[in-house]
Amino acid sequence: MSQIRPLKLSGLEPLVITPESNFVNVGERTNVAGSRKFLRLIKEERYDEALDIAREQVEGGAQIIDINMDDGLIDGKEAMVKFLNLVVAEPDIARVPIMIDSSKWEIIEAGLQVVQGKCVVNSISLKEGEGEFIEHAKKIRRYGAAVIVMAFDEIGQADNYERRIEIAKRSYDILTKKVNFPPEDIIFDLNIFPVGTGMDEHRRNAIDFIEGTRWVKENLPYCSVSGGVSNVSFSFRGNNPVREAMHSVFLYHAIKAGMNMGIVNPGMLEVYDEIPKDLLEHVEDVILDRRDDATERLLAFAENVVGKKKENKVDLSWRENPLQERITHALVKGIDAFIVEDVEQARQEAERPLDVIEGPLMIGMNVVGDLFGSGKMFLPQVVKSARVMKKAVAYLLPYIEADKSNARQSAGKVLMATVKGDVHDIGKNIVAVVLGCNNYEIIDLGVMVPPEKIIETAKKENVDAIGLSGLITPSLDEMVYLAKEMERQEFSVPLLIGGATTSKAHTAVKIDPQYKHAVAHVNDASRAVTVVGDLLKESTREKYKSDLKLEYDKFRENFKKRSKVKSFLSIEEARKNKYQIDWESTSIVKPKKLGIQVIEDFDLKKLEDYLDWSPFFRSWDLHGRYPDILKDEKVGEQAQSLFNDAQVLLKKILDEGLLKAKAVYGLFPANSINDDDIEIKYQDGSNENEAIFRTLRQQLKKHGGKPNFALADFVAPKESGIQDYMGCFCVTTGFGTEELAAKFQKDHDDYNSIMIKALADRLAEAFAEYLHKQVRTQEWGYAADENLSNEELIKESYKGIRPAPGYPACPDHLEKLTIWDVLKVEEKIGVKLTESLAMWPAASVSGYYFANPEARYFGVGKIKKDQVKDFAERKGISLEKAEKWLNPNIAD
Repeated sequence: MSQIRPLKLSGLEPLVITPESNFVNVGERTNVAGSRKFLRLIKEERYDEALDIAREQVEGGAQIIDINMDDGLIDGKEAMVKFLNLVVAEPDIARVPIMIDSSKWEIIEAGLQVVQGKCVVNSISLKEGEGEFIEHAKKIRRYGAAVIVMAFDEIGQADNYERRIEIAKRSYDILTKKVNFPPEDIIFDLNIFPVGTGMDEHRRNAIDFIEGTRWVKENLPYCSVSGGVSNVSFSFRGNNPVREAMHSVFLYHAIKAGMNMGIVNPGMLEVYDEIPKDLLEHVEDVILDRRDDATERLLAFAENVVGKKKENKVDLSWRENPLQERITHALVKGIDAFIVEDVEQARQEAERPLDVIEGPLMIGMNVVGDLFGSGKMFLPQVVKSARVMKKAVAYLLPYIEADKSNARQSAGKVLMATVKGDVHDIGKNIVAVVLGCNNYEIIDLGVMVPPEKIIETAKKENVDAIGLSGLITPSLDEMVYLAKEMERQEFSVPLLIGGATTSKAHTAVKIDPQYKHAVAHVNDASRAVTVVGDLLKESTREKYKSDLKLEYDKFRENFKKRSKVKSFLSIEEARKNKYQIDWESTSIVKPKKLGIQVIEDFDLKKLEDYLDWSPFFRSWDLHGRYPDILKDEKVGEQAQSLFNDAQVLLKKILDEGLLKAKAVYGLFPANSINDDDIEIKYQDGSNENEAIFRTLRQQLKKHGGKPNFALADFVAPKESGIQDYMGCFCVTTGFGTEELAAKFQKDHDDYNSIMIKALADRLAEAFAEYLHKQVRTQEWGYAADENLSNEELIKESYKGIRPAPGYPACPDHLEKLTIWDVLKVEEKIGVKLTESLAMWPAASVSGYYFANPEARYFGVGKIKKDQVKDFAERKGISLEKAEKWLNPNIAD
């Protein structure tokens, strides 16, 4: 073809795809089906954080981002429109084209009406016949979008070469001849299916796609071919080296055949030329279907590929470099083995001991800061650098104190605190370390710090900035209160806000208006140094503060515009629209062990197979899904190093019994009463008692016959005469954590101090997962034949749910008090509740057990004042107290 008609897409910037273009990668983590985190954030309406996922995709190299909101518990149309409107306002995201992805035409069309630039629709097909196909294609053309056409017709999906080209040809002819659709705007998805499954009918899945692609490119002028690459290696899950090789081989041949775009994780790709020749031969035999025994040979060969590690040799050649280079190298690489001898040499060469800190050590830390700021170092490495720095400073301290000319200048004094009632401090500690590495003096007040102490210490120490952290929702109100108090007491220092429950939206809408001086939301540690620097430097602080205020003013204004008036039902109407279960036919299993059980000292080694490592990496600001993150192009090397260090400490914890795990749980007869409450019966000594769990109900008006859920809907009503059951629990792996963290801190080892807390958190979640499985399969026994992998457990593929007070399905933290009262949690295993109802030790998890097959997770979302009043009356508390605890969920 002499004429070139490239596929032209655009966000704020154009993306022109020509035959000479490299393969175009589509980011799919803004897809509720492809990212559990994105799904959760959308369900919880935490759109500001959901935008961060889109931003990470673009920063990670995605040239198009796929946005999908298809989930049964989401109003997909509303979510799509809202999210796209937010994307439009973020130039760093909106610069790339959008792929509007949905199986529902109404969602696609709603997206087309708001998206900017030239987008891609994913997808249409002949599944419902030519009439609907033509109608949708005409509308897409009118909106000026490109389209992905699935190889799917009235008969079904194309699963061989002939069906692929038959459907592609028919679709192409209809689009170009009947709809007059520009052929360059047509993208075919020819269905990538797994190979190596052991089934003969799957042997040609890859080669049929590749040959189908070649046929399309030769016979259907100007169009593109796309697909989801990871599908091809599905049967080799768990063996990353083989999967990476399969992806690379498949892409190598598919791209040569004409495939020019698709979804592939760059971290799950090996360089084709670097695949070992024996592995390459075995993989190509399978992908290209070159031998009858290709699958069996690859399966046998794959066993030898798993677990191969590169040999590591310690390179000490850097010890021959000049002194400054050695010190810088030690700081950048986090090597503390030689720092004392190097610092001693520097001390002997310096006029004053302090000069060693302000000279060689700060020169090295400036390099660390520059590398971190430019994205060439990551948080775990910076924390290791801090460990080296602290060891060096600790060695120099006696010499500095003996030297009367000591007068070290810090960049500023920052007070850090986790607010009253909250016990989580991993993120705060990382920020403190990063700031400390950049010559800021840190006053860390720890956790559960009352506002009076924060105010008093800030005045006494004459601090330059105050940083507040919190994880649970009551912490948000504490931050608002502190901002008001700082305004009342005429503070002028910047206020920094951070922590898992915080957001730019909450900071701008709720906190910033309370304090006329600078308020800044710091969403990750990598931004802390820049933000604090800009707020404290004389040359930048006024402009930065002014810009911040203007940004938050504008955000509040847009927030009010975006927050369109939603329709709510009264609590009575919502109850009439409750989720209905047919109690006569539903499966109810009586627990094998009713009553309360206590586990005093659990063997932590049993939890290794239940660990979910993805959140561990996120706590260190390394984003990606385990195990893929270990091979990630950008952070893979650092993730692997962090993981190796975690394994060393985890082994020590398990072998030496450094942490103590305990649990208490109970299974009880239960029935729902008064629509939204659950009554249980339990033994307290020789007495039979009753307790009532109060649940909250969704009040947002639903469309399409969708119900308004409450957790009580999953338990048989008392009036049905059917006896039902539910459970509750608390597990902890936190005893010993604080002592170990303090010991590491005493040894100037922030890295392992943070690491022990992160591991304790992971073990607590693993314990909750393990115990829930035991309950499902043995103690309750309603899923006795369950046999799920850890990956399936993480995806919650089991029957039943374990929602937790304070989370979307039951956002009321007060319900923890009822759990504590029924199970006697503090008396039996020592886990306490703070005044804000956070659990102490922090590495603890509590919640409920529901067994009904129809039980599911959902978000209560915003509720109206009539439910708050009703809730207060049912619970026997004042309206003011109910409003305080339910405040984040009360609709304005």
